[in-house]
Amino acid sequence: MTIAHLHVWDKNNKGDAAIVLAVQELLKMRWPKARIQDFSLGLLQGARLEDLRKINQADLVVIGGGGIFYSYWLPFDETLIKAIKAPIILFGVGYIREVDAADLSREAKRSAGLLAQQAKFVGVRDFKTREFLISQDVPAAKIKVIGDPAALLKEKKPNPTLLKKLGLGRADSKIKIGFNLNYSGWLGFGKWETDILKAYEQVAENFKKKFGPDGVSFYYLRHHPGEKAIISKLKIKGLRIVDLAPAEQKYVYGRLDLIIGMMLHVGVMAFGAGTPEISVAYDLRNYSFAEFLGRPELVLSLKDLKKGELSCRARDIFTKRQKYGIVFRQKLREIKDKQERFLSIIKVYV
Repeated sequence: MTIAHLHVWDKNNKGDAAIVLAVQELLKMRWPKARIQDFSLGLLQGARLEDLRKINQADLVVIGGGGIFYSYWLPFDETLIKAIKAPIILFGVGYIREVDAADLSREAKRSAGLLAQQAKFVGVRDFKTREFLISQDVPAAKIKVIGDPAALLKEKKPNPTLLKKLGLGRADSKIKIGFNLNYSGWLGFGKWETDILKAYEQVAENFKKKFGPDGVSFYYLRHHPGEKAIISKLKIKGLRIVDLAPAEQKYVYGRLDLIIGMMLHVGVMAFGAGTPEISVAYDLRNYSFAEFLGRPELVLSLKDLKKGELSCRARDIFTKRQKYGIVFRQKLREIKDKQERFLSIIKVYV
């Protein structure tokens, strides 16, 4: 069996890489002998005949996961979509709309709807993506909300020497707080930069006051190379940078007590590792993920940063961190079950 997997190709973005790895892990579990061929999601904007021929030779075309319904990728080439004859599956896909961004064009929305209509099965990562596709005349019954595959990415323990260097050894009893900023191309960051940095720094100061300078460690969780330009502006003394392969990065998230982040997959991977993350929302997808978890307190609007809400939220969620771990494990089992059932239904048709 051959599977053509169309996905985001940015290996430098840990979230994008984690999605691809997790999806392919799940596909290989379902079809152990399958040969998976990688194709860029950009082919949906217009592919060469040779690429289209290879895609159509596959037994199954899997598109996703990740935010494929996004202005960067849309509109898709409608003629190309109709020319794909192999069965199409959308797996763990999402809808993206950044703060202050213009709405998608009518052409972009129509092409997104057409792709979902052409697909045999549609598995989306959250309820807002489902609502978006329904608004484009995709039958509600066809769309299954199955969660983000990256939450199920298998963790890998980093080298023990590296863990010890990061202060993440088993014997280290300090409180551990992680931070992440979105500096990977979101054009609106400059408008909110001062408020974001100040709020993060206030969180760090509050934890130092509570546990003492020697009782807490702070980590910057790097997900994209572009973040290098903003880390130096984050005035948190002793900040340690964690920049590992996705599976190892996720393992580290499981060793932290609380994360304050922006990039969606910092939150998704933290959830998968059992650690609560408060997501500072620069995009609809941050709200979508919190809604999917049924935990609206885990997302914060940019406008609330000036009110000191991030520090208040951090203090409250930190005290309940063990309860979140229990709830997350239950939710993770639910996602695993949904995704396995989704793939088992597909197996009947290929």
